[in-house]
Amino acid sequence: MASVAALATISSPLAAKTIVVAPGPDAQSRLQEALITAEPGDVVELGSGRYQLTDGLSLDVPKVTVRGQGSGQTILDFTGQLGAGEGLLVTSDDVVLRDFAVENSKGDGIKSKGADRIVYYQLRVEWTGGPKETNGAYGIYPVESRDVLVDSVLVRGASDAGIYVGQSRNIIVRNSVAMENVAGIEIENSYDADVYDNLATRNTGGILVFDLPNLPQMGGRNVRIFENVVVDNSTPNFAPKGNIVANVPTGTGVMVMANRNVHVFDNMLGQNGTANVMVVGYRYPQQDPNYDPIAKGVAIWGNQHDKAGYDPKFPGSAQIAAALGGSLPPIFWDGAGGDAAKPMVADAVPVLSLGLADLAASPESAQPAMLAASSDLPTELPRIVLPESMEAAVR
Repeated sequence: MASVAALATISSPLAAKTIVVAPGPDAQSRLQEALITAEPGDVVELGSGRYQLTDGLSLDVPKVTVRGQGSGQTILDFTGQLGAGEGLLVTSDDVVLRDFAVENSKGDGIKSKGADRIVYYQLRVEWTGGPKETNGAYGIYPVESRDVLVDSVLVRGASDAGIYVGQSRNIIVRNSVAMENVAGIEIENSYDADVYDNLATRNTGGILVFDLPNLPQMGGRNVRIFENVVVDNSTPNFAPKGNIVANVPTGTGVMVMANRNVHVFDNMLGQNGTANVMVVGYRYPQQDPNYDPIAKGVAIWGNQHDKAGYDPKFPGSAQIAAALGGSLPPIFWDGAGGDAAKPMVADAVPVLSLGLADLAASPESAQPAMLAASSDLPTELPRIVLPESMEAAVR
């Protein structure tokens, strides 16, 4: 084992090497040097302890594993970070990040951009002071990638989304915990995603599936949200003003906005004061001629619902709730797109349409009506399959 201040390299002429970095003096420069000098196939091994870091780290070498001793034992501490960037930025393919923690980064916790076949495993990203507007925006943040695996991570305190996958394709998010973020888990402008076996609790909104305008990849579609526990998402929204998630109502369980072919099934949902599930169009000014702001092909079935809708927080919701006897049903649709876009709902709970077919209409002008449950189920979307090398990395 390397000494506290040492950087040791264990290698053989024909084999990939393990570069061991321990905490202590000059951890910043030694760790960044290890990430720069690593070669494809290498492992950067982080010893136990707390690494006091003053700047962000970056990795642009493919086929590298960065491995700690566990998310409670190996801690990259960015409390003293001088810049406003990420804690760790990855821009290379076939990278595995596992078994360490990132705390208190000024910007995003761990970001990967254009990094295909990226694996995030048994990580923790946390802002230890709890929910604050000044926390970094994203905890786990892969973007513009193909083949993404987020498995067994915990994120707490992100001022935008704890676990976010954007403008990507072929995605799995599983076995993870998102708590006390604005958005717990968010899939945005992405194609083909499975989100399952996660716990989203004490966020503003638990799980969001969005499609937004004016981005290189739009037309988000084919997302399955299943076998998650999405409960007690009650943290007041602490996103900086101007962020799209600043509009997410406190008490949102699952929210689908302007996305297509989203299936929400076999989840446990409850204690979400605005709604367990809401389906809405994009109701904000935009000038993108290629953007479709209507959610289409949304199907909801087989979910277990506990209490919801008892403290709705979107504009006009108090009046609608009062007209309905004091609360909203567990599932509602804003009505955007009319009958052609009406979600298919087969859960045994009341379902509400707000009657806001016109995207320019304000919530105060809602014309609520109850929707009949569907007796049909959709053709199921295919299961996401990742390359075997990615699954092998987490065994």
